[in-house]
Amino acid sequence: MTKHITCTIIFFLLSLLIINPAYSYEDIHNSYDKLLKKVVSDGLVNYNLLITNQQILNNYLKRLYRIKKEEYEKWDANDKLAFLINLYNAATLKLIIDNYPVKSIKEIGGIFSSPWKKKFITLFGKKVSLDFLEHQVIRKEFHEPRIHFALVCASKGCPPLRNEAYKGELLDNQLSEQTKQYLSSPRGLIIDKKKKLAYLAAIFKWYKEDFEDLIGFIKKYSGVDISNYKIKWLKYDWSLNEK
Repeated sequence: MTKHITCTIIFFLLSLLIINPAYSYEDIHNSYDKLLKKVVSDGLVNYNLLITNQQILNNYLKRLYRIKKEEYEKWDANDKLAFLINLYNAATLKLIIDNYPVKSIKEIGGIFSSPWKKKFITLFGKKVSLDFLEHQVIRKEFHEPRIHFALVCASKGCPPLRNEAYKGELLDNQLSEQTKQYLSSPRGLIIDKKKKLAYLAAIFKWYKEDFEDLIGFIKKYSGVDISNYKIKWLKYDWSLNEK
């Protein structure tokens, strides 16, 4: 009987390790990665399909919500930033499907409220908003201008939602690809050579302080030198990034 009880206890403890493994960074984003490959194409989201698979998204977010600050602090900078970008984008998807159907994320909330100020995300045991996550955590901690082409506000004017999760070991290439892709599209940059006009996405105006050398940044990621061009701002398309 004693041997049987001992074996039972050992089995129980092993099962706990399987169900609640230490959060290995290598596999934490795998379910989200598979989900994005399923519901995102050409930067647009099949929200109806996402709704039918929402339990995967919910479970992924719950897993991220359980990450403790002391564990996060053990990761390197790229792993930290990838985690925060994925959290932001996954939470935005959750916000949309919880209020679907909507024509724009801006419809969520009321006259005196904003979807970006709604505290529905758990970060290190604290309820925070999308605004807090972006401005008080990501921008403040990392000073990385390319994040503006990875964080997606569920709108067609945004950079496209990548159909894979961000991961630390891939992050630098992923951020560069996102930036180049956005600047090669008409929602990011339009050049009128005859009139010497450069039409830029409003993102560059809203976050001007994040781009220390805007002209140099544009040239680096688009190959276009707009130093002798007058800059005008493109109208932002807030319609839902729906497929």
